[in-house]
Amino acid sequence: MPYHISVLVAVLLVTGCSRETPGNQGKETMQPTPAASASPRFDAHRAFGYLKAQVAFGPRAPNSEGHRRCLEYLVNTLRRSAESVRLQQFVEAGYDGEQLQLTNIIASFKPSLRQRILLCAHWDTRPRAERDDDPEKRQKPILGANDGASGVAVLLEIAAQLKQFPPAIGVDIVLFDGEDYGKEGDLPRYLLGSQYFARSKPADYVPRFGILLDMVGDAALEIPQEKNSLRFAPDVVDMVWKTAQQLNVHQFVPEVGEEIYDDHIPLNRAGIKTIDLIDFNYPDETNRYWHTHQDTPEHCSAESLGAVGKVLSGIIGNLRP
Repeated sequence: MPYHISVLVAVLLVTGCSRETPGNQGKETMQPTPAASASPRFDAHRAFGYLKAQVAFGPRAPNSEGHRRCLEYLVNTLRRSAESVRLQQFVEAGYDGEQLQLTNIIASFKPSLRQRILLCAHWDTRPRAERDDDPEKRQKPILGANDGASGVAVLLEIAAQLKQFPPAIGVDIVLFDGEDYGKEGDLPRYLLGSQYFARSKPADYVPRFGILLDMVGDAALEIPQEKNSLRFAPDVVDMVWKTAQQLNVHQFVPEVGEEIYDDHIPLNRAGIKTIDLIDFNYPDETNRYWHTHQDTPEHCSAESLGAVGKVLSGIIGNLRP
């Protein structure tokens, strides 16, 4: 779920989010060397299999059976690849007295290294479909093939690559829970997992940068440069789009997109400069499957996952201590 920032002013007032790039990140320029052919090949079809596996559990809204079963699946899958997998379990108050049992999943590669990057996505799905054309379906939970499963699918395949081709620096993959719980307009009940992660992280945990993946499976994928990402981490945006250009990945469009309230906001507030890779127009500006029961695998594609995975693989393969 991202939240469209036609309410940006309200977001900044509610979150206390600065409009400046966090100062404690220094002035390091994120320029990778030209994308290397030695980078591992991202398996787009296997990534799409991870997407379909998540959807097969049904909706993954907090406290649901699909949520419980998918958590077990994600943990077991990451444990086959990562050197360390930790569960960050916490409870948040939901609507009507519900207590949300939430879990962030943190998979680390080369956990002893201080030089690190953060890759993240949310794994929960929305418990309602307010945007659906059918009023009778609007209170039913969605499958979230794109809005949830797509970013996770890319990161599961990245994890498999990192096991086979260990990175030169530390990499943390974090799957946030509770991102998509809130009702429209109730901003404090969005981004529950990233908010918890940001306020509980050790003070000395400051990765070089973070990259958030959200809604990256659209079969008609076009990823513009999200405005808050440009505000907080313009050097990271520049690095990612230059890498995409070097790799001839045309789905990364060098145009300024919309302002999105997403998991990168709490991370940036906590001093981790993070960008959001997101195609909010799913599938286009006039016809959207976002927060509807049309968010299903047939509206996603392996090619789109492969485009994003190829760029991430190029970035990881070219980073040096």
